[in-house]
Amino acid sequence: MKRSRSSEENTKMAPKQKQEIPITIAMSSEILFKKEESSSSMSPGPAFSFVKALKAVNARLTNLRPESQELFQVKLICDKSTDLSDQFITTHDLKDIITSMTVSEEHLIEKLQENKTILYLSAPPGTRVPEVMKGGVAAAVMLTPENTMEVPETPLRVVFDGDAVIFSDESELVYQKKQLKGFLDNEREKVNEPLPKGPFKDFLEALGRLQKKFKEKEKFKEKDCPIRTYLVTSRNAGNAGYRALNTLKTWGLEIDEAYFLNGSPKGPLLKLIGPHIFFDDQMRHVQTVMNEGVVACHVKY
Repeated sequence: MKRSRSSEENTKMAPKQKQEIPITIAMSSEILFKKEESSSSMSPGPAFSFVKALKAVNARLTNLRPESQELFQVKLICDKSTDLSDQFITTHDLKDIITSMTVSEEHLIEKLQENKTILYLSAPPGTRVPEVMKGGVAAAVMLTPENTMEVPETPLRVVFDGDAVIFSDESELVYQKKQLKGFLDNEREKVNEPLPKGPFKDFLEALGRLQKKFKEKEKFKEKDCPIRTYLVTSRNAGNAGYRALNTLKTWGLEIDEAYFLNGSPKGPLLKLIGPHIFFDDQMRHVQTVMNEGVVACHVKY
């Protein structure tokens, strides 16, 4: 007679589930709040609405899956005096998502890696951003529009450029060397060849994992998801666009909306989307988007 396995044996044979860890985002305190010149009080900076949207996602996730550990966690990099930052965090009810972290420039990359940071947002000038990316952490300089547009707290809306952001800069280097015709020829020849990963691929993947938790819910409706992701690229909708979408499919990643602008300005579209944050490696795109009041981040790839 064939002996049945004990529950203990079955437990040993069961595949181990990957342990959930927080999705850690580190940022300079200078972009979360700004000190008022005329007083000692603090006003919200360009990252404020982004952090509030992260907090709203956490609330929805906790309600859906109380046991989940994969929640957003913000590490605020402060100077030695944290009294004002603590006061700002308490006043705006952000204590459950933000913890302060004092770290020297010398040990910044080491500390980010130690905390398994998936995204680092720097205040200008962001001189360490390229080094941080070389250390395996997505990083960008967050800039402040002159007149920041107000955006709804939910859903969290994150907009990515393609080349040198989600994807590597391989195709962009071809464009710089061989101009538009060379770029188009390259994309036609490699249309079915996935692009190499860029610095923000892992962040997009993390957002996708959280979206999946909502989409697995019974009777899920797209409008119920508190996270939306966008690809807004200067690529055209031909071979260049197909290659971008094919790459995401090969990686097993989804994007909620993709726009191929064929070189047109990104500002008007971004104004309609109203994102909490936008990432682009080209300063000209960052500037046109900021002119529309959108908080933009320069990826110094």
